[in-house]
Amino acid sequence: MFTKDEKIKFVKDSTLKLSKYSTVGIVNLGGIPDRLLQKSRNKMRGDAKLIFGKRSLLVRILEGNDRTKGLVPMMAGTSAILLSSSDPFELFGGFKANAIKLAAKPKQIAPEDIVIHGGETSLQPGAAVTELKQAGVDVQIQKGKVVIGKDKVLVKKGETISTIAAKVLHTLGILPFTAIMEPSVLISNGITFTKELLDIDEQRTRSEILSAFRNAYFLSLGRGITNQYTIRPLIIKAFMQARTLGIETKAYEPGIIETLLGTASAQAGALNAITRGQSSQPTI
Repeated sequence: MFTKDEKIKFVKDSTLKLSKYSTVGIVNLGGIPDRLLQKSRNKMRGDAKLIFGKRSLLVRILEGNDRTKGLVPMMAGTSAILLSSSDPFELFGGFKANAIKLAAKPKQIAPEDIVIHGGETSLQPGAAVTELKQAGVDVQIQKGKVVIGKDKVLVKKGETISTIAAKVLHTLGILPFTAIMEPSVLISNGITFTKELLDIDEQRTRSEILSAFRNAYFLSLGRGITNQYTIRPLIIKAFMQARTLGIETKAYEPGIIETLLGTASAQAGALNAITRGQSSQPTI
């Protein structure tokens, strides 16, 4: 327990720290396992710092700095203040990468369909087989090994996990839940980033940007819109069209004259051959 003087010093020192970092945010700690908290702190040690304390003290810290006052209404439950000088998206991605898988407990709600896939298991015949059968799993004993005959949706998304289902998942080593310690909101350089903005699928976003660029590129080519990406192919296209038109109209211009002379030479050669053939025929 802090004394009154210790609380005042803690708030004062922490408030001063806020101005030393370009990014300040809130991390909600409700339901976060201790091992995940420790893992995240160890992995993010060089990129981020966390200020822990009672909500009333954290509120005073945030209210002591004009740029962080807006974070106070966004604090929910047990929280910590996050300090960093990293890019908000990189920071969020770093926390997300530290996610851990968790086992299912009875009465929890399935986040997605929980599927048991068919195939050979490492289980030994015995009580485990009985549990699997009780859960409706097609289980067989083949050559002394426990084999699941076919895929089975053990718990559908949104359904409550029963005691027997939780036992089966534990036995099979299936961890259907994910615990993530991540910022719920960040303020960086005067801009507020919510979790919805920060939680970007990098691969999907990259694919969407590439698709949008490709569509814009071909649209620009089709409409003759010049920019740094289309100017070269448009010039080449214009040159080829002009060259084709010049050849068709027999315009004696540089770049075309050689082609026209070559065509004329080939035609003259063909005509010559025909003429010689006709002259060599016997006269009746």
